[in-house]
Amino acid sequence: MQHKTDGFDLASAKVCVVMNRGSGKKKHAALREVLNRRLAPACGSFALRESRKGSDLPAMARAVAAEGFDLVIAAGGDGTQSAVAGALAGSDVAMGVLPGGTFNYFARDLGVGETIDDALDTILEARVETVDVGDVNDLIFLNNVSLGAYPQILKTREGIYRRWGRSRMAAYWSVMVALRRLRSPMQLVARVDGRESRYTSALVFVAHSAYQLKSFGLEGADEIERGMFAVLIAKARRPLPLMRSALRMAMGKSAKNDDFDLILTDALTIETPDRRQLVAHDGEKSTLQSPFRFKVRHDGLRVLLPRDGISKTEPLKA
Repeated sequence: MQHKTDGFDLASAKVCVVMNRGSGKKKHAALREVLNRRLAPACGSFALRESRKGSDLPAMARAVAAEGFDLVIAAGGDGTQSAVAGALAGSDVAMGVLPGGTFNYFARDLGVGETIDDALDTILEARVETVDVGDVNDLIFLNNVSLGAYPQILKTREGIYRRWGRSRMAAYWSVMVALRRLRSPMQLVARVDGRESRYTSALVFVAHSAYQLKSFGLEGADEIERGMFAVLIAKARRPLPLMRSALRMAMGKSAKNDDFDLILTDALTIETPDRRQLVAHDGEKSTLQSPFRFKVRHDGLRVLLPRDGISKTEPLKA
């Protein structure tokens, strides 16, 4: 959800780009060349910080946020964008987005462009606008948080990647292995506006990306654009039904009443019997303590958007 708007004077701004160089050396060398050629001359001052691995990004982003920059640009996928947003949320420092991942849901939600060149065009001729971000137990997220099966899939995928290397087949195999290991569903208590509901589920998905929900064919995108979460609680309790739901979702055929219970709210608490839970957030994973307190931080982040207000993101095809 987008809110307050101001202009941005790049020519007098102190600018830093944060980038993960842990993978794709040729790609990042090409990006450095483009940044030095197109962006650096347009800034009041320009710096580039590169992490050696993705796990270093949150600490690096926090250090950069404390250095007095006017604009911090995240160059990378949604995990990189989320790490930088977590360091800048609630501050006066503006954030720029250079998409470099597989899905780039945050860039698509903002409409800043799906390529480096389009996103640089946005930054070079930008306005500043405040947007909402998600918060779970003081952890900032941009697109989604999930409990249950999906965090286990990410954990399993890392082990398979280490043994067999990264590939699409390895990614699919990790889903099958993780779901086969799923022994029992979660017992959940969800509290919204003082009302308590109990669920038994293998997956909880708290969505804050309207673009992602639309791409999955799920309900709740309009409410997200109005400043809410769409909380989807899978009715499936076992691996096979969950796999069927996932397949329908991937084909854009998922229906709320068939596959999910849907909660629309800007604040809720989810409690599980296990106090420490593995949680997936924007493609990363962390261990957090139950209860999980979710809230939308309205106007929580200042971001650069196209000055003319015209989205550079291709609309979803029906």
